[in-house]
Amino acid sequence: MSESRRPSLADQVYDQLLTKILEEEYPVHSRLPTEEMLAESFGVSRPIVRGALSRLRDDGIVQSRRGSGSYVLRRPDRELISFVPLESVSDVQRCYEFRIDVEGAAAAWAARRRDDEDLARMEAAYHVMEQTYLKNALGVDADQSLHLAVARASKNLFFSSVLESLSEQIAYGVKLSRSLTMLDSPSRQELVLAEHRAVLDAIRLKQPEVAQATMRHHITAAKDRMFVGTQED
Repeated sequence: MSESRRPSLADQVYDQLLTKILEEEYPVHSRLPTEEMLAESFGVSRPIVRGALSRLRDDGIVQSRRGSGSYVLRRPDRELISFVPLESVSDVQRCYEFRIDVEGAAAAWAARRRDDEDLARMEAAYHVMEQTYLKNALGVDADQSLHLAVARASKNLFFSSVLESLSEQIAYGVKLSRSLTMLDSPSRQELVLAEHRAVLDAIRLKQPEVAQATMRHHITAAKDRMFVGTQED
């Protein structure tokens, strides 16, 4: 997703560490080697290693424990690299983080301002997405149409304009998420539909706080489904 940017040394170390985590050379809950050991292993300085570890922490993949070092919290789904190069993992996560806040707010405003026509459009979009899922198709366009219908129901042009301007980046993440879902059990697909249904129900019932919470939950869950392992406090 960042083809024009040449990977820095920290990016390269990030990719190599992520590969080792993916291949379970460093399993979930295991402690990573010290910064000094990693620097020697990768042939870089400790500040470079520190930068790579900082990115892994920001992505929720590792956790630093005072006086103990860095530990693996979770790893990417093994199928992830079949669909996306590892250097794009951070970009995908950042897009989802942005969507959590923006679309959560849009859903809240939609719950306050939606009219019958908005409800009809959202229900029609949901029906198309449901049929796409039943056919075991990717349904990226159907998913985006539903989210855009919610944004338009907010009656705030800025929400829908932002989603439209980022449609390519959003589609990239949705395609990745849907591809992984289709490889999993049918219950995962049912869960995704239920999450969308919960958002629409809250909007229909004019419950702004619930709409915001359910939309944030859905997008957060979509992001987290790209990984395995659980984060610990």
